[in-house]
Amino acid sequence: HQTLLQMKATLNGLDSDIEILYATPLEAYQDLLTRYDIKNVFTNHDYEPYAQERDGALVSFFKEKTISFNSYKDQVIFEKLEVTKDDGLPYTVFTPYSKKWKAAVKENTFNPFPCDKYWKNFLKIKKVQAISLEEIGFLKTDEAFPIAKLDESIVKNYHNTRDIPSLLGTSRLSIHLRFGTVSVRSIAGEAMPLNEKFLNEIIWRDFYQQILFNFPHVVGKSFKPQYDQIEWRNDESEFKAWCDGKTGYPIVDAGMRELNTTGWMHNRVRMVVASFLTKHLLIDWRWGEAYFAAKLNDFDLASNNGGWQWASGSGVDAAPYFRVFNPRLQTEKFDKALQYIRKWIPELNSFEYPKPIVDHDFARKRCLEVYKAGLNP
Repeated sequence: HQTLLQMKATLNGLDSDIEILYATPLEAYQDLLTRYDIKNVFTNHDYEPYAQERDGALVSFFKEKTISFNSYKDQVIFEKLEVTKDDGLPYTVFTPYSKKWKAAVKENTFNPFPCDKYWKNFLKIKKVQAISLEEIGFLKTDEAFPIAKLDESIVKNYHNTRDIPSLLGTSRLSIHLRFGTVSVRSIAGEAMPLNEKFLNEIIWRDFYQQILFNFPHVVGKSFKPQYDQIEWRNDESEFKAWCDGKTGYPIVDAGMRELNTTGWMHNRVRMVVASFLTKHLLIDWRWGEAYFAAKLNDFDLASNNGGWQWASGSGVDAAPYFRVFNPRLQTEKFDKALQYIRKWIPELNSFEYPKPIVDHDFARKRCLEVYKAGLNP
């Protein structure tokens, strides 16, 4: 909403404007057609199943109205089957995909389009009233989102700081990439000469988008079908303890409280809490995926699904099922001084803080037995 208002202000300075509508896409176009003579609609590709269905319905509607529908690649660097194995099939392992991705980059891959020289072509119209956040059911917030700009100092040192949740060691651009308020091409182009580890995170994003497009069954089902045979415990009281950040495992609880409070969670901690839910508690990864979808401001279906399936072992190029993160060792390695944990758990050393809801060694042994039984019936 903030970005749309910024665009609106820019257009107002050019004697033009932008209409912000709150409706389904079909309802919005039905309304617009009562006021405008629309000949062409331009948009960008979206690879999620809902989006495919939505765009399909719009294409049918536009066809009836003899309106041309034009869609383009925009939110990724390479899409669909642009980066494939030599036999033309999609990659399901990241490392060879990333090598082919880097080899596919050309001199002009990241060049920006000179949009500003066409600004004179915007339709000259009278200023229209902008829809407010209250009208669409959102509360006003003073929350300051990170600026949509790459911090070179963070990127250069990314390989050293990315796993330390108490530091500002990641770009915090995920929300901007999710909503298209920053260009993925400009970010990748700036990052490429600075830090390969950071660039790889951009490539992971492309990788999961092409997985979603080429293997749509991952929405709702395991990429590896045999993982749907696992007998999850799905204990609702334990799931609530995980959601509320009251498992008795500080690194897990700190992450969940950060998520519940801010709508964001550090990536290293996302892996820890996901491993804990699926392997310590044996709760279906889909429960965790849905909770993240409801809470994350940077929620992206492809990356969220890919991350949860990676943690549970059921996805492409996933952590093997016998890899069970030890929360204590993760803490010692990435938050030894407890700076991150103490920020989110002020009652850490008091009687108010709960005891662990499950013993790590017991949980690990149980996880291996249940996974083994499910994968080798």
